[in-house]
Amino acid sequence: MTRLLLLSALLCSACVVRPAPPKLVEDDARRGLLPRAEAKGLDFTVARHPGKERYRLSDDRGSVVLLDVWATWCEPCRDSLPFYDDVARQFASRGLKVYALSVDADASVISPFVSELKLGLPVLHDPEAVVAGSTLRVSQMPTSLLFDRRGVVRRVHEGLSDDYFQQTLSDVEALLSEPSQ
Repeated sequence: MTRLLLLSALLCSACVVRPAPPKLVEDDARRGLLPRAEAKGLDFTVARHPGKERYRLSDDRGSVVLLDVWATWCEPCRDSLPFYDDVARQFASRGLKVYALSVDADASVISPFVSELKLGLPVLHDPEAVVAGSTLRVSQMPTSLLFDRRGVVRRVHEGLSDDYFQQTLSDVEALLSEPSQ
């Protein structure tokens, strides 16, 4: 519980709308949209919300996956989640899957928040922020991760910036245009 409170405090204090460069991934020498052959596919399992069903990233191999890590107390998430909902509809027929991963400790706050924003995205839940913290190395809200068809993290973006939405569309287009293997 102490770990969860510490992580929540860290994430909450970083929950601001400000320009944020892409997070370093896999190797301190690379930034942004990573070359496809230079990273290993990732896998994790979290709960689907609501209910007890589980989601495993590797089940989506063959699709490009956009994962947004968020919380109900994160004000910028109110702007980013509807955007992801639109992106999901726009690119679903081309193989994009979009998920919203909540790190809220209390599952009862998620459904009212999702209803208020009228989101159609599949919602995942990581109440102890184990996957978000240890596996995905999330340090602020919102954080989005873009995985290629092999489950390789190709883009991590923390926070919101003026060019974020356009950059995300460009990154999604680029990954969807890559040949499947």
